[in-house]
Amino acid sequence: MKFSFSSAIACVMLASSTTHAFTPSTPSFRVSNHISTASNFEIAQRTKFSLNAQSAEELEVLYKRRPRPEYIPNHIPDPDYVRIFDTTLRDGEQSPGATLTSNEKLEIARMLAKLGVDIIEAGFPIASPDDFAAVKQIADVVGNEVFEDGYVPVICGLSRANEKDIARAWDAVKGAKLPRVHTFIATSKIHMETKLNKTPDQVVEIAVNAVKYAKSLGCNDIEFSPEDAGRSDPEFLYRILSAVIEAGATTLNIPDTTGWNMPWEFGGLIEQLRANVTGADKVVFSTHCQNDLGLATANSLAGALNGARQLECTINGIGERAGNASLEEVCMALALKGDEQFKGGPGTGKLYTGINPVHISPTSKMVSEYTGMMCQPHKAIVGANAFKHESGIHQDGMIKNKSTYEIMTPESIGLMRGDQESGAGIVLGKHSGRNAVGTRLRELGYDLEPEKLNAVFARFKEVAEKKKGGLEDEDLEALVTDQAGLTNELWKVTGLQVSTGMSGIPTATVTMCGPDGVERYVAATGTGPVDAVYKAIDQIIGVSVKLEDYSMKSVTEGIEALASTRVVLSPVVGGPNDNNPLISKERKFTGSGSDNDIVTASARAYTSAINKLLKWTMRRQPEEDNGSKAEAVAVEGSEPTVVGASA
Repeated sequence: MKFSFSSAIACVMLASSTTHAFTPSTPSFRVSNHISTASNFEIAQRTKFSLNAQSAEELEVLYKRRPRPEYIPNHIPDPDYVRIFDTTLRDGEQSPGATLTSNEKLEIARMLAKLGVDIIEAGFPIASPDDFAAVKQIADVVGNEVFEDGYVPVICGLSRANEKDIARAWDAVKGAKLPRVHTFIATSKIHMETKLNKTPDQVVEIAVNAVKYAKSLGCNDIEFSPEDAGRSDPEFLYRILSAVIEAGATTLNIPDTTGWNMPWEFGGLIEQLRANVTGADKVVFSTHCQNDLGLATANSLAGALNGARQLECTINGIGERAGNASLEEVCMALALKGDEQFKGGPGTGKLYTGINPVHISPTSKMVSEYTGMMCQPHKAIVGANAFKHESGIHQDGMIKNKSTYEIMTPESIGLMRGDQESGAGIVLGKHSGRNAVGTRLRELGYDLEPEKLNAVFARFKEVAEKKKGGLEDEDLEALVTDQAGLTNELWKVTGLQVSTGMSGIPTATVTMCGPDGVERYVAATGTGPVDAVYKAIDQIIGVSVKLEDYSMKSVTEGIEALASTRVVLSPVVGGPNDNNPLISKERKFTGSGSDNDIVTASARAYTSAINKLLKWTMRRQPEEDNGSKAEAVAVEGSEPTVVGASA
C-alpha cells in the first residue's frame, strides 16, 4: 500500500511559519544503534519545522513511517524496541455504548496501521457473527496492505482457552500476512475458585492444551494471558507461564485486569516473572493495564522499565470500566523520556516505538466520533485543552517561548495549530492578561494605542467574566468596535435593570455617570425593554434625538455569544442640542456596543452615539462657552434622581 503525503502536506502548509513541530523520531530511526545521546526533549527544542517554508522532503520526514526491527513472533532483534499492541477494537469496544459497525472497525484499523501500531487486536470473533466478520475483514484487508517500507500490522483475535473459541479466532485472522491468536484464562485465586470453579492444576492443563491446539491449527504467533495476573500468586504464575512457553506460546501478556497494582508492584512483578519463568528469554513479555485507580499508563511504563517489550493500550484509553492504558500517553511518554528514564532492563535502556505520533490526533478524533465516547477536555495529549492556555502568566510565557509550558508541540501529534489562538494555544478568558489580548489584536490587524488597548482590555475582562469557553476572534473584534468603551466618554451606563413580558409594561431603570462624576438614575417605560432603556437615557442626559436605525447581530454561535448592536441617531430640532447653529437634523451619529446581554449592548451603543453628538456640539460651541460643564436636563418633565449627591 502506498502512503500518500499530498493530504498531509496540504494540512501542514496551513500552519503558521512560526510554528514548530516536535517529531520525537530520533530513537525510532535506529534499529541496532543509537545515533544521538541527546534527550528527546532536547531534540524537541532543537527540531524546528518552519511549516510554510517546508520543502516536500522536509514534510516527508514529519510523516515518514519509522523503521522497526524485523517482526519475529517470540523475539525482538533490538532489545530497546517496544511493540505497541492496540486493543481499541476489542477491549475498547467493550466500553458500554461503544459498539462499532464492521465498516467503522475497518476504518479505525486502517488509521491504526497508518499510526504504525505493531499489533491490532481486531476483536473477539466468537462473540457474534458480526464480530467474526469484522475481524476477518480487517485481517483480509488491513492485514495485507503492506506499506512501502515493508511494514504490515499483525492482526490478532482474542479467544478463551477452549478449542471452539480458538478455531473461530484462527479462522478470522488467518488471512492476514501476520496472524496472531490471543488466548487467556484466569489465574487469581478468586477467579479460579468462584468464576471458573477449577483447581490450579486444571487451569494449567487448560492453558497448555489451548496453546497446543492453536499451534496445531498452523498458528505460530500465540499470545497467552493469565487473567487477573496482578492479583495472582507469583509462584503459580511461574508455573503456568513456564508450561505455556513449552507448549508454544510466543508472547506472555501480564494483565492487571482490575487495575489493582501500584507501579512499583507491577514493575516488580514483570521483573520477577522474567527472572523465574523457565524459557522467559524465548518469549516477549507484555503488559495489559486497566485504569481503575488511574494508574494504567504508569503501570505500563513500569512494565517497560522492567523488561516488558510489548505494551497493550487503546486510543483515548477507552475500555471496560475506567478504561485501559492510553496509547497516546504511553507512546508520547516513551518518545519524550524513553532515552533517559528506562535504564536497568534489557538493552541500553533507550526505549523507542514504531509509532508515528503525527497520526495520533486524527486517530483519536475518529475513535471518539465512531464510538460516541468523547474525551474529557483535560485528557492528556488529545483532550481539547491539552494545548490551550488561559492563565495570563502562562500566555505571557507561551508568547515569549512555547517551551515554557509545552513539553511537546501539537504539530507532533498531528494537531496543526498554525495561526489559531496566536499559534500558542491561547484561549482568551477571564484569566488572560493584557499581553495575550494585545498580541491577538495585533495578529488580527489592530495596532491600538495604549489608551484604547486599556479600554478594550477593561471591556474584555467584563465580558470574559460572563462568557464560558473564552472569547473567539470575532468577539474580540466586536469589543474593538464597541465605541462605548472609547476614552474621554462623557456619559457611561453604570447600572441597568429591565422588567418586561407579556403581562406587564416594559420598564427600565438606568443609572449613568456623567462628566461631573455624579451618578443619576431614572426609571422609564416603553414599548419594549430597549425602548424603555433609551427613554431613560434621554431623560438622564437631557437630549432630544431621533433613532434613525437600529441593528443587532450575534457575533458567534451559541447561547453565550456576544451581541453586537449598532445605532444611528440624529438630533431633534427644538431639542436641547439645536441651540448651536452648526447642528442640524441632517447630521447623523452612529454608535456600537457589544455585550452578552442584548439590552446592555443596545444601551452601550445608544450612549456611544449620544456621546459623539455631545462632543461634536461641544467642539463647535463659541469659545466662551467651552468652560461650561454638560448638565443633565429634564426631558418630558421627569427629573433624574441624583445618586450620592449632598443635600
